[in-house]
Amino acid sequence: MVLCLQENLLPSVTMPFFNHSMSHPAVFFLTGIPGLEMSHAWVSIPFCCLYAIAISGNGMILFVILTESSLHEPMYYFLSMLSFTDLGLCLSTLVTVLGIFWLNAREISFDACLSQMFFIHGFTFTESSVLLAMAFDRFIAICNPLRYAMILTNSRIIKVGFAIVIRGTTALVPLLLLLKRLSFCRSHVLHHSYCFHPDVMKLSRTDTRINSAFGLAIVVSTAGLDSVLILLSYILIIRSVLGIASMEERKKAFGTCISHVSAVAIFYIPMISLSLVHRFGKHAPPFVHTLIANVYLLIPPVMNPIIYSVKTKQIRKAMLKVFLSKVT
Repeated sequence: MVLCLQENLLPSVTMPFFNHSMSHPAVFFLTGIPGLEMSHAWVSIPFCCLYAIAISGNGMILFVILTESSLHEPMYYFLSMLSFTDLGLCLSTLVTVLGIFWLNAREISFDACLSQMFFIHGFTFTESSVLLAMAFDRFIAICNPLRYAMILTNSRIIKVGFAIVIRGTTALVPLLLLLKRLSFCRSHVLHHSYCFHPDVMKLSRTDTRINSAFGLAIVVSTAGLDSVLILLSYILIIRSVLGIASMEERKKAFGTCISHVSAVAIFYIPMISLSLVHRFGKHAPPFVHTLIANVYLLIPPVMNPIIYSVKTKQIRKAMLKVFLSKVT
């Protein structure tokens, strides 16, 4: 998601847009955790645990929503979209991250790198859009509950899902095509254990101003716009809830939003932190970049199923029902 907030808009070597050779490296070299290369086998243990929690947790949520008819409601359809997105985000980085820790497999081809970027940034775009759709769901449920079922019909939810996919794809394809036009310098060493658009673009010896401007426009029109609309929806929700006379009803209304607010926080805070570190933390130790980059992609998929299973009674009951049926 954080595509190119940190790139310098003045390239180190300026070349005409139409007058350069298309020099793509055969491979890039990914980086594990700087300074801990000899301990990668041990470092892989917590990463394996996090991946296991994320994959099993999101897989379980998808399974219970699919199989439990009582969960076939708009709120849980959006939650299933969030879980699917988190699952995709985990699988997009799992091979390269664990490949480095277990096999020291640092090489990745240029085309494979582009493919990984497409899925990583595509799923982060999708997650931002899904969180916005979930905010709209909470807004309708609290501010206009009588028309909730009429507004969020199954057909409209399907259309929202298609719109989210189309939005992310149309933003990403031009960005990656612009990246393919760049030539790269001799150093092909990336600073993360996966391909990250700003990281790859920093290695280019070509004029990257178009890439930077387009990437910034995408960030503003996706995560930036989504975050503003989510904030606006909660301002309207708070105003509506404060108009409720009963204190008990107020607590109940706010209680339905806790899980979503938590999901928004654990998505946007690491993303903003990574943007700030890339833009202003050039002199920070290398492991700081690596740590925040991994937190940015791993923490939301790990925490979202935990938050929703703990805070949402219906999800918790459905999960217990599945476990008890397996035991008996």
